[in-house]
Amino acid sequence: MPLTSSIAPYDPQWPKRYEEEAARLKPIFGAALKEIHHVGSSAVPELSAKPEIDVLVVVDDLNISDACTGSLQRLGYRRGGDLSPGHHFFKRDVDGLRTHKVHVCLEGHAKIEEILKFRDHLRTNAEIRAQYQALKLKLEKENSTGIGEYLEGKTPFIQSVLSAID
Repeated sequence: MPLTSSIAPYDPQWPKRYEEEAARLKPIFGAALKEIHHVGSSAVPELSAKPEIDVLVVVDDLNISDACTGSLQRLGYRRGGDLSPGHHFFKRDVDGLRTHKVHVCLEGHAKIEEILKFRDHLRTNAEIRAQYQALKLKLEKENSTGIGEYLEGKTPFIQSVLSAID
């Protein structure tokens, strides 16, 4: 079963696509917005990735996520399942392919630090970046049930890297 998108070589246009999307998203969250970040593999130069722009939105009031659902829908997003308490998820598809994912986290949520720490480590460590890329390509090739299987396959590697850098 295919992933939401096929893994592609790093595209130097991904940061520009993030900046464009961040400019569209910032007004929606208004005063509740504390931080916004480009995260995920598309935020790591030289790393192959699904060409999906991951955006981490940090807010001081998680209720804003529900209040902004209509505005996000007008930008083409739909609500996904909450990934954990305090971590809401939205996704945007164009012509049947995932283009963007928005993670809305309440300020202070543990996942924020994890996401940023892993991204930053991949940006500065070529060996770990290469290992992660090889794993992702292997998981994509062997995938039989879809994105859940792919994500589950990456989790032990991500956790081991985070444990090693703590």
